[in-house]
Amino acid sequence: MEKTSVSKQIIVYAVLLVLLIFALFPLYWMLNTSFKSQAEIYNMTPSFWPKHFGWSAYEKLVSEKNFLANVKNSFWVSLIVSLLSIAVSMLAAYAISKLRFRGRGIVSKGILYAYLMPRAVLFIPLYMLVSGIGLNDSIYGLMLIYPTITIPYATWMLISYFKSIPVEIEEAAMIDGCTRLRTMLSIIFPLSAPGIAATFIFAFTLCWSEYLYALVVVTKSADKTITLGLSDMIVGDVFAWGPLMGGSILASIPVIIMYLFTSKFMVSGMTVGGVK
Repeated sequence: MEKTSVSKQIIVYAVLLVLLIFALFPLYWMLNTSFKSQAEIYNMTPSFWPKHFGWSAYEKLVSEKNFLANVKNSFWVSLIVSLLSIAVSMLAAYAISKLRFRGRGIVSKGILYAYLMPRAVLFIPLYMLVSGIGLNDSIYGLMLIYPTITIPYATWMLISYFKSIPVEIEEAAMIDGCTRLRTMLSIIFPLSAPGIAATFIFAFTLCWSEYLYALVVVTKSADKTITLGLSDMIVGDVFAWGPLMGGSILASIPVIIMYLFTSKFMVSGMTVGGVK
């Protein structure tokens, strides 16, 4: 029995190792390509390690492509929109999941349908909106548009999480003298920290990787986001593979760092044992 168990574990770990290699190999190839020269990239025989290690791709990103400004624009837009979306969605999700009022089901489904609405249908009226108030060709226009993506998503995610918190916890707090507002702020939201953190990261990633609305709204080079900065490296059928891969690596770093700092909140079962 022990030998069989060890054999199964070896097989499982071997399969996981193969899957891990398949998952990480594209990232490795991006990093590998970013350190190669243009001539080596277009070599007919690909190499798994740069023959001549160089930083020219990253130097072009900083000196020629103005990529750091694109990163800064994306960071501030994503951070502000995500914080605003979480603040609004927490209140909306609590009301829908915990309060009883007429039309609650319709509102909940309407939020889901709003998130599922194709962006290609909405970008024309949204552009007309930001253009009418003078925010086109600006990151402030993106800050106005992006909540239409993140708020429905964040609200729908938090509704499910708030519903998983036993109602007995709220009732116990109210018996002890807490008001509805105090219960929401001191009991429900702290217990929902894992769900809120996860939703914040996903909302941030949605803004960070968004391309269509940014392409329509922003044309000024100084206000372009990271997705537009990467797309500008493709001119016709000419691909600047070195800077493109280097920029993609740099674009993934903020999201990875954010996940590492919030990963301690990515746990479940915080309310297990809270009710006897």
